[in-house]
Amino acid sequence: MLRSHRCGQQPMNQGTHSEELPAEVLDYVAYVLGAEVTVLGRLPGGVNGGATRVQVAGRANAVLKAVPLAHPDHLDETLRARRVVEHMRKRGYPTPAWLGVGATATHAWHLMDFVDAAPAPELTPSLVEQLMEIIELRAGQASEPYDHWSYAWRVATGRESTVAGLDVDETPGQALLRRSVARLSGYSSVVSALVERLRLVCADVPPPRDAPDMVHADLSTPGNVLVRDGAVVAVVDIGNAGSGTRAIDLTTLAWYTFRDPLLDDVRGRLWTRILDLVGGEGAAVLTAAQILHMLEIPIRDGRRDVVPGVVKRGHRALDELNALRQLEF
Repeated sequence: MLRSHRCGQQPMNQGTHSEELPAEVLDYVAYVLGAEVTVLGRLPGGVNGGATRVQVAGRANAVLKAVPLAHPDHLDETLRARRVVEHMRKRGYPTPAWLGVGATATHAWHLMDFVDAAPAPELTPSLVEQLMEIIELRAGQASEPYDHWSYAWRVATGRESTVAGLDVDETPGQALLRRSVARLSGYSSVVSALVERLRLVCADVPPPRDAPDMVHADLSTPGNVLVRDGAVVAVVDIGNAGSGTRAIDLTTLAWYTFRDPLLDDVRGRLWTRILDLVGGEGAAVLTAAQILHMLEIPIRDGRRDVVPGVVKRGHRALDELNALRQLEF
């Protein structure tokens, strides 16, 4: 049975996760589950929150993920993700079952089934095709009012939801990230030129009015895709899942195909599907939001050497999309 529990309110920990799983988290998970929990070792990946393989007494192995509490609603967001997992698994979506959810005074955690598979070392045309089919399982499956579609529009246009007449609840994490994106132009003239180009492309696009699909919103392929013998067996790191258009995840997938020229053909199929789902204006908004997020990460982390490559890829993505949009007319 899924269980959740929260300790008393204490100051939030704003730092990044430790490489070591905090002992108090492990003790509390054992308390909630009513069983001994033994650490077996770290798993690969886990950029935003360490993934640790554990043995729960009397049960199969599981994966424990714990992240520092970033704001008072952090546990509520984790519970939302659990509900998405439950909803989508009933519809055949390949994501591991969550066995427990909770929070200590400093960390939010969740425990999920262990999948005997490895993160994809790289994308291949076959994996992209498989992921496109998996993403189609999300059609019409929005189950939580956490709208990534309208958020992407706000990021891409730089406009506030109140200005556009939208009634949208923005999470603290979304608000913080959007403010960080708004400061990108001050980084350099090259970055400023790209940001200005993105804003111009999206300037007259109206806000979206519906969010019918389930959206993963963190499909940082290939790291969140588990494969065995060349087949996708699970999609993980679903903690940011919500509603929107599944074209958001297709756009993320298209972004990562730029890493390998062998993926150029399959990226063309991704662009075609994105345009079919949201049209040229919608595709422009989603592409702009993706580029802005990919710029924000290395700039925030001080990785100056990465920024020129992101800028180059951003212009290339816009050029490709604009060429395809011309064919619509």
